[in-house]
Amino acid sequence: MLLRAYKKEDSAVICKWLRSEAELYKWSADRFNKYPLGDNDIDDNYAPQIETGRFIPLTAVDDNGKAVGHLIIRYPKENDDENVRFGFVVVDPEFRGRGYGKELLRLAVEYVKENTAAKRIDLGVFENNENARRCYGSLGFKEFNRRKCEMPIGVWECIDMELFL
Repeated sequence: MLLRAYKKEDSAVICKWLRSEAELYKWSADRFNKYPLGDNDIDDNYAPQIETGRFIPLTAVDDNGKAVGHLIIRYPKENDDENVRFGFVVVDPEFRGRGYGKELLRLAVEYVKENTAAKRIDLGVFENNENARRCYGSLGFKEFNRRKCEMPIGVWECIDMELFL
């Protein structure tokens, strides 16, 4: 597996990985608020953010170039280059539970180390997404905060996790 820059055509592929409303919200929190997503919805959301230079979408591909995972790296604060946040982390359902998520995140941590000045990575994961929480913990992410999030399909507890580089 390797990480490459997100391409516009990845949008339609990623949309197909989100097979239910619950999966959509676990993946995107309240950033899209519609299910199902159309083929260009992700790209339309990303395009203005990419232009800022502080939003880096990446797609994981297998040895044959097939997209198998995706995430974004963003700088949450305008004048802070020492903290980045992972978001929109997703693996093709065909490959879930087989270590692809852990490898995707390991590669993303390496990307941050090699391409940014960040000293800390954080992310949010919903309490009802136990597999993702275990995956993040296995890479050394530690819980530092909990908060309630009102989602269109209920109130979920979000766990913020961090990793110091």
